[in-house]
Amino acid sequence: MNRRKFSKITSVALLGSALPLSMKASVHSKSDKIRLGGPLFEKYNSPEDWISVVKKYHYRAAYCPIGLNASSDEIRAYEMEAKKADIVIAEVGAWSNPISPDSGIAREAFEKCILSLKLAEDIGANCCVNIAGSNSKENWAGPHPENFSEDTFDLIVETTRRIIDEVKPSRTFFTLEAMPWIFPESPDSYLRLIKAIDRKAFAVHLDPVNMMVSPAVFFRNGDLIKESFKKLGPYIKSCHAKDLALKEGTFMPQFDEVIPGRGKMDYRTFLKELRKFPEVPLMMEHLNSEKEYKEGADYIRGVMKEV
Repeated sequence: MNRRKFSKITSVALLGSALPLSMKASVHSKSDKIRLGGPLFEKYNSPEDWISVVKKYHYRAAYCPIGLNASSDEIRAYEMEAKKADIVIAEVGAWSNPISPDSGIAREAFEKCILSLKLAEDIGANCCVNIAGSNSKENWAGPHPENFSEDTFDLIVETTRRIIDEVKPSRTFFTLEAMPWIFPESPDSYLRLIKAIDRKAFAVHLDPVNMMVSPAVFFRNGDLIKESFKKLGPYIKSCHAKDLALKEGTFMPQFDEVIPGRGKMDYRTFLKELRKFPEVPLMMEHLNSEKEYKEGADYIRGVMKEV
């Protein structure tokens, strides 16, 4: 071993020994070829504070750090700090129901989507993300008998076109995340929407867990993940990292979201495919505490080292 290589290894070892025990397992380098991110549990009052918190978690991607009411100066400042620190702003959430049968709710959701997409464009986020919505008045993200009708498909196409045409983004994308309750619920459904919407600024937000519509798909989820990247790869702008467990002792399928590593999602395949798109972020969500996110991040980084 030459002296230069030994010195580099020694420096890394010393860095690890100086860190608190709770953070040692999270130290990683850019060589893992993954832009992992997740929610932050510390407050920040400036772009510099925000970057410090993101780096504390050893993330290379982050959710949009400011809200829809941010000033243009704030937006510009956060964008510049992210670029300097090589942090990708993965997505701006526009969670709402723009196809709601309640016209007031649909109108408010439509406006939220427009403002969210504009923020994503202004701050340089990879995408603005929403789900298609639902025909349900009670549950904006829930099942309804008409959710898979052709009329609903056409409404999703029309609504998405209107959102994109209102903003006309040039460096970000409006994306729909899959849901088991409505289009898009599969890679082919995504392709059909991409063709029908026919807008360069429409893209894919990949969350394989949300496409687990049956035990048959669940137990072969690696095949679905491969299919998704094969068919949708160039359109994918951000991904969600979750895990899923199938309950036993029930007569009908029931799934539980769990911390990454505790379920049966094929993360080896997921990360192998994601490596082909190194600038696509992988964002954890839906966990309950900082401890759970750390467990998930450590698992994902461990699998990434293996693959």
